[in-house]
Amino acid sequence: MVWAIFIAFIILCLALDLGVFNRKPHVIKTKEAAIWTTIWVVIAIGFSGIIYWLFNDNLVENPTNLTPQLAVLKYITGYLIELSLSIDNVFVIAVIFSSFAIPQKYQHEVLFWGILGAIVFRALMIFFGVALINKFDWIIYVFGAFLLVTAFRMLFHKEEEFDPKKSKMFRFLKKLFPISYKMDDDKFFIKRMGVRAATPLFVALIIIELTDILFALDSIPAILAITADPFIVFSSNILAILGLRSMYFLISRMLTKFRYINYSLVVILAFVGVKMILSHTIEIPEWLSLAVIGFSLAAGIVASVVIPNPNPAEEQ
Repeated sequence: MVWAIFIAFIILCLALDLGVFNRKPHVIKTKEAAIWTTIWVVIAIGFSGIIYWLFNDNLVENPTNLTPQLAVLKYITGYLIELSLSIDNVFVIAVIFSSFAIPQKYQHEVLFWGILGAIVFRALMIFFGVALINKFDWIIYVFGAFLLVTAFRMLFHKEEEFDPKKSKMFRFLKKLFPISYKMDDDKFFIKRMGVRAATPLFVALIIIELTDILFALDSIPAILAITADPFIVFSSNILAILGLRSMYFLISRMLTKFRYINYSLVVILAFVGVKMILSHTIEIPEWLSLAVIGFSLAAGIVASVVIPNPNPAEEQ
């Protein structure tokens, strides 16, 4: 029943989003994005009270025997991990929109359908991830090692411009169906010389969907390091994703200012990877995990603001 109510709530939010508040395509201004980002963060943080109530009154399955207080800590930690790892996703989305020249007033609709698909894929990945951890104890070491390798690659990865039109994903899509480079309002398909062809809107949507699956390979194991409780993993992940659209319009124009945030993500992934590997020998308290994640994000933001950019032209 709890799962059904939560999923119904998510469906209601999505229906109100596209059917009421954003029924007509329009450019999302910074003020509007800030308001909606605040609303989603408040909903997500407020949901921690629901988590406490559910676990306190035993209204949801508790396979890992969490106390209400610990369940809340794990939920908030998982939410912050997903939110922080979404920053890289925001950058890639911005590049995709720019590459395919997607008008700003149609970007929200593309993100809406992209988020809807992401919810389905994340749910499947969470289900199988939890099942693997519960069935095979050793799989947690694989997840931990994978996160450490990802952190290492992120730390020493050279900055290269990502061009979606030259990516393997785009070349694969061109083999599947005809692609038109012309827009027709917010249509995903148009007729071109009697042939049904995909517009740049649909191509951008599919590439965003596929890249989100790649990002989920990092974020899902990272949250599973915090808890294997399926409801906490699912709710924290989905509520973070729902706020990603408004967060994109809020911070996509400021990404160059937060040039040290990648180091924050490296620290978070490395810490979570080590925590997974040591999980059977050393128990790292949740308050410490939360402190490391919060401090890493704050340090990356403060460093970006305080330390002058050696290349001002890049920021401009």
